[in-house]
Amino acid sequence: MKVVTAGIGLRAGHVLSILKETMSEVEFVGFHDPQPSHLDMIGADVPRFDDVAGMLADTKPDLFFVGSPNVYHLEHIKLGLEAGVRIFTEKPVVTTRADTFELARLLAEYGTDQVMVGLVLRYSQHMVDLRAVLDRLGPIASLEANEHIPPYHGAFFMRDWRRKSALSGGFMLEKCCHDLDIYNMVTRSRPMQVASFGGKKSFLPEFAPTTNTEVEIAQRKSSVWDSAPDPYNSDGDIIDFQTAILRYESGASMAFHTNLNAPDDHRRFCVFGALGMAEGDFVRGYLKATARDGSVIADHDYTKMDQKHASAHYGADHMMVADIADFLRGKSDSLPVGVVDALEAGLVAMALDEARINGGVVDLRSTWEEFDSYGLRA
Repeated sequence: MKVVTAGIGLRAGHVLSILKETMSEVEFVGFHDPQPSHLDMIGADVPRFDDVAGMLADTKPDLFFVGSPNVYHLEHIKLGLEAGVRIFTEKPVVTTRADTFELARLLAEYGTDQVMVGLVLRYSQHMVDLRAVLDRLGPIASLEANEHIPPYHGAFFMRDWRRKSALSGGFMLEKCCHDLDIYNMVTRSRPMQVASFGGKKSFLPEFAPTTNTEVEIAQRKSSVWDSAPDPYNSDGDIIDFQTAILRYESGASMAFHTNLNAPDDHRRFCVFGALGMAEGDFVRGYLKATARDGSVIADHDYTKMDQKHASAHYGADHMMVADIADFLRGKSDSLPVGVVDALEAGLVAMALDEARINGGVVDLRSTWEEFDSYGLRA
């Protein structure tokens, strides 16, 4: 199986190295990246190409991995579709509403099964186990959830190219699209109205580190392309905290909170249904589901997972690649998440930032009418 990639940073290198580990038949036959930082993860002898179109034409690959900065995804996916190549793209798929609808048009022409997406939380053991008990909770009434990331990771965002919304699409889209996607899955619906508040309160000049320990924390995670040296004095325009409320088509509601400066980080969710509830935490490693009579439906401890596989996205990276390998080999006919799911989660993230910037409630009914007009769902 011949594989090429646009972008070979840490994330692309990590996923592709697991793919090679899982599928011995994988052969990396080309990459395009003007500033590769992790080429060693797929092999320093992989041929380099100056442009994506030439790479696809010369190598005729079986799989095209899109791991470039978010703003370039649409351009690269379009080239892959036109070349008739199966594509795996990292999230978020695109960064704007206009690009979302343009990709929807392309998918209506070429087919949604041509594009796989890296919304890795759908593959996690947490979500596998939650899906197994979801029906027993009854209709979902309300949810609360968060994504709190530690200061070293927050500092990375404030130094990396992701600090610029024009390149990343903003923090809610870049980082929390995973979360928005899984709660669409949990409610089996899409948000109809959203509101949001947030800004920057932690990564400011007056809170710059005053100790060597904190300086080391702020620089721990390296950035390569279009990086800034100081997360507390950078030119980034992303937020470092955001609170959102969402009302779904199903009638369920959710309160969601994210913060980039959480020294004791966690990524928690609590789902309440008419017949029971489920609570879990990706970082702290548990899932517990309880019926309304107090009986325990499920109780999982993920802290004892194989540490090799638990080291990235709570073990979900390896689970995702294993599922994708089965799909590519024809051993399964579907994946837990698709490109349409990813585009829907992206539109929600964009609406949340619109609400945060402009104030008030954003109504998504016209957005879904336009999106659904492309007929991407059966």
